[in-house]
Amino acid sequence: MVVNNKVDSLSYDVEAPPPAASAAAAAAPPPASSSPAPAHPAAPVTWQGTASASVLELHKVSVPERRTTAKALRQRLAEVFFPDDPLHQFKNQSAARRLGISYAKLANLPPIIGLYSSFVPPLIYSLLGSSRDLAVGPVSVASLVMGSMLREAVSPDEQPILYLQLAFTATFFAGALQASLGFLRLGFIVDFLSKPTLTGFMGGAAVIVSLQQLKSLLGIVHFTSHMGFVDVMRSVVNRHDEWKWQTIVMGTAFLAILLLTRQISKRNPKLFLVAAGAPLASVIISTILSYIWKSPTISVIGILPRGVNPPSANMLTFSGSYVALAIKTGIMTGILSLTEGIAVGRTFASINNYQVDGNKEMMAIGIMNMAGSCTSCYVTTGSFSRSAVSYSAGCKTAVSNIVMAAMVLVTLLFLMPLFHYTPNVILSAIIITAVIGLIDVRGAAKLWKVDKLDFLACVSAFLGVLLVSVQMGLAVAVGISLFKILLQVTRPNLVVEGMVPGTQSYRSVAQYREAVRVPAFLVVGVESAIYFANSMYLVERVLRYLRDEEERALKSNLPSIRCVVLDMSAVTAIDTSGLDALSELKKVLDKRHIELVLANPLGSVAERIFNSAVGETFGSDRLFFSVGEAVAAGACKAAQP
Repeated sequence: MVVNNKVDSLSYDVEAPPPAASAAAAAAPPPASSSPAPAHPAAPVTWQGTASASVLELHKVSVPERRTTAKALRQRLAEVFFPDDPLHQFKNQSAARRLGISYAKLANLPPIIGLYSSFVPPLIYSLLGSSRDLAVGPVSVASLVMGSMLREAVSPDEQPILYLQLAFTATFFAGALQASLGFLRLGFIVDFLSKPTLTGFMGGAAVIVSLQQLKSLLGIVHFTSHMGFVDVMRSVVNRHDEWKWQTIVMGTAFLAILLLTRQISKRNPKLFLVAAGAPLASVIISTILSYIWKSPTISVIGILPRGVNPPSANMLTFSGSYVALAIKTGIMTGILSLTEGIAVGRTFASINNYQVDGNKEMMAIGIMNMAGSCTSCYVTTGSFSRSAVSYSAGCKTAVSNIVMAAMVLVTLLFLMPLFHYTPNVILSAIIITAVIGLIDVRGAAKLWKVDKLDFLACVSAFLGVLLVSVQMGLAVAVGISLFKILLQVTRPNLVVEGMVPGTQSYRSVAQYREAVRVPAFLVVGVESAIYFANSMYLVERVLRYLRDEEERALKSNLPSIRCVVLDMSAVTAIDTSGLDALSELKKVLDKRHIELVLANPLGSVAERIFNSAVGETFGSDRLFFSVGEAVAAGACKAAQP
């Protein structure tokens, strides 16, 4: 909009408006005739304001260049499935070129499986992954979910072979799901697990994990197989006669040391390696003490086989009564591990200023888990703690995964006998120290301050895990996330707008207290796409605003509303139901002799309006370049005899 002469600032306020005629003229941007003039050349319209005359150019609403149906569909699908433009690097090329031990214990698996899972997957990821900083291995959340889900149906103590088969099969299905999401470009599905729900889920999982370690910390032999808070605490109390003071002393002492080193590193980031090296030091010291003491009351790991990963493809089972359980476990652990791995990769990529290909990451993580299931590994992904250690040590490329795998290989071939006397209690202490950082109390407090619904999602997921089960907590988390999305879609934000004095801008009167309502006009800003799910709500909300404004005008002795302006600048899309809703709203307002006009529709929205019957219904004289021009044209029309 071009204004040739300066318009003086408005001198009236909301509470004490001037007479209707002068107020409307003062609040309105320089008006013109009732229908917009051609954009080239612009038709100047003289308007007598409060102090000086201005000349305003009215602009027609332009429609984007017409596209064929195939081209429009191709562009839309490209935005949905290929927003990262993965073929950009080949754009100017020829056509030929374009063509962990403790975590295993957490999952109720033999400790050696944790080492196996730290050997093969890192090698595969180093070849296929796109992150230079991601360190691959078992993680606590996926281990917990797998252990809790499988243990509900199969006891790892009574049926160890079947349990191991289901763990490998679930790992295969997890990898297949992850690779499929990457291949089909469906990574956006992972985004349904919002950060607030994951905060609550992981907090509840951390508490459950910590309580499960009471079995080893207290030396209890007969412990409950259930994961719920009440069942665990009941088992701890009922089995108090099995508590062993030697185990309690050793576990408490090393747990205190590990937590202390964690606090030291947290207060002084330069000492990060103190916390990183503390678990290994604790394992070595406790193993030496256990070897010297040789107390029968302290449970140890025992004999671990030497050698590289044995093949396990023959242990995968795709038939029988437990296949559904393996698939369900694989889906849940796959989604969780994928979410964590991508989040960690993106975090370190942002720190080092480079891009991570999300779909390539999904395929890399999926393939390494499928291969891992055939080489005695269970679900692995990018680990934040491992990645942080690598980053602090100065690692710059994915070769760090190869180095880590080489060290694990040396351990598997030569150092396994040294872990014979490692106490199980020290593994429990390490697990508690690792997962306690998942309890983000400050994060939950921030959610309460910023968004109460996000806080509700966080707490619901936390309580679902703590009081019912890990699966229920995850289901609650996803359910609340979907409910929030549904709520935002079906109940879009609408605001009443007024003109900010000294500007030509119309803003929400709730956000900008100085914004002034224009007498006889109701300006409503629509801050969402208009779909079938919210179109009728839009009509009802506008009519409610109209009722409130008419009551307000009556009390303040102002002229009644004669024009409703819909600010469409934030409406990113509209479907046929939305177009029908606009027509319905216009019919309702026409019966009440109130004019409905649209201001500043975006390209795709304007295109659909002009290509539908709505464009004919409104006509060019009801579509405006801006809210200011719409108000100006309405004020000018009202002033005509």
